[in-house]
Amino acid sequence: MAHYKAADSKREQFRRYLEKSGVLDTLTKVLVALYEEPEKPNSALDFLKHHLGAATPENPEIELLRLELAEMKEKYEATIEENKKLKAKLAQYEPPQDEKRAE
Repeated sequence: MAHYKAADSKREQFRRYLEKSGVLDTLTKVLVALYEEPEKPNSALDFLKHHLGAATPENPEIELLRLELAEMKEKYEATIEENKKLKAKLAQYEPPQDEKRAE
């Protein structure tokens, strides 16, 4: 019996968490919208995803992070190229590794 009460308590805590964060209200609204849809969609899951925001444009902050990432990738590639050029230039002024060992 104690095991049942512990599981029930955890369930109740989780339900309160979902209520507090607005998940239950959002799910209820989306499910009601699906229920009230005159022409039921072929995929109820796609309907839910679309109405929950999975198919909506992303957060502007995410877009800014994507742009920043693209810039950083460009800078990284430029740095790699510069590194290759500098290594080649340095190789002109340093003797090959084999000659250093022979000395």
